[in-house]
Amino acid sequence: MAKMKELTPKLTEMREKYGDDKQRLNQEMMALYKREKVNPAAGCLPILVQIPVFFALYKTLFVSIEMRHAPFYGWIKDLSAPDPTSMFNLFGLIPWDPPQFLMIGAWPLAMGLTMFLQQKLNPQPADPVQAKVFMFLPVMFTFLLGHFAAGLVIYWTWNNLLSIAQQAVIMRRMGIRKALS
Repeated sequence: MAKMKELTPKLTEMREKYGDDKQRLNQEMMALYKREKVNPAAGCLPILVQIPVFFALYKTLFVSIEMRHAPFYGWIKDLSAPDPTSMFNLFGLIPWDPPQFLMIGAWPLAMGLTMFLQQKLNPQPADPVQAKVFMFLPVMFTFLLGHFAAGLVIYWTWNNLLSIAQQAVIMRRMGIRKALS
């Protein structure tokens, strides 16, 4: 992904040069990827490895009797239940029960924030529409995973934090200074 970020100016130049001819643009982009030994789909490979782990953890938390009411740290009293807090009642400070779709707790918010930060470390997609869709994904996942088991959301948040740290180390080693642009 760091190499893709370095190629962004060349890709932008190609888009300006071959903007009308999509077939020629794709050919030139593939030639550039081959010449620079870059695989644009390489960023998807870690996610493909994580999907079975994510699904197994989901099933474990959902089905396993031993995980029911297993306490965690702080306000999480059951790892198999959703985060009981909600940002719409100031995490329990206001005596109001928001509608179920607004029950977004602290851990789902932390997961969405770390997902956004992780996304900022990767190069922006060349297509502006695709870039906007990618910027919407952390919001969508925050609401989607807000109703999943807290253990799963905690796992995803810590996974994001470790990925951010790993990406920062890699970018520092490659000499890329501006990480969050």
